[in-house]
Amino acid sequence: MDLLKMHKRRSRLSEAAYIGLNIIFAVAILVLIRGSQSPWLALAVVLLSKWRMLAVRPRFWLANIVANMVDVTVGVSIVALLFAAGDNLPLQIIITLLYVFWLLFIKPRSRRSYVAAQAGMAIFLGVTALSIVSYSWDVFFFVLVMWCLGYIASRHVLGNYDEPRTELYSLLSGFIFAEMGWIGFHWLMAYPLVGFGAIQFSQLALFMTLFSFVSERAYASYHRHGAVRKSDVVMPITLTASIMIVIYIMAIIFGSDAL
Repeated sequence: MDLLKMHKRRSRLSEAAYIGLNIIFAVAILVLIRGSQSPWLALAVVLLSKWRMLAVRPRFWLANIVANMVDVTVGVSIVALLFAAGDNLPLQIIITLLYVFWLLFIKPRSRRSYVAAQAGMAIFLGVTALSIVSYSWDVFFFVLVMWCLGYIASRHVLGNYDEPRTELYSLLSGFIFAEMGWIGFHWLMAYPLVGFGAIQFSQLALFMTLFSFVSERAYASYHRHGAVRKSDVVMPITLTASIMIVIYIMAIIFGSDAL
């Protein structure tokens, strides 16, 4: 009985330490950005926090890096958003709380719904951050990053289904993201948000997240039933179409007829 009580105490202490360290880590990122007025030190800390990816034999490095790229994408995107928020401390606190929520409640989960949510957050935050920092980039690099986002998000989801064609489908997803990235670089838009500083609402981020949501629901239906059932995808498609129509109407209201 004493051993059981001791084990429970240790489990609680470990859980408390885990929660505390993650909160401290997120707050440290905010402090580094505000203290240095630069994203580079915080970015280095985020990347160094993933040192365990390389704490194996070199032949496993690539597999570990790919497996952790969703988490890295979210961390790097948070750094970009915190820096873009400028001196807006309330907004930075909200972004930091979002990162804490990711670290404690989304990232550790392994159920398929949470894995899909992880990929969705990586896509939305990644494309949003990319839209913010890439205004002076060459289109090639923008498209390349979009390809990477599509590849890693698709691989992250499909890996949870033991899909034998994971590599092929991930490559195809990357090419779709790259194509949409090329279109988005030239034509899609981002809207400024009141009180959000340099952070703008990216249509490309929203559209790619919605597209990925519909694709994941279609694949889940196929995996479960051997065919894509209409009942499983009609609501995601309706939701996606509705949001796109609302965005288009907002674009017209705010003085633009471009999607």
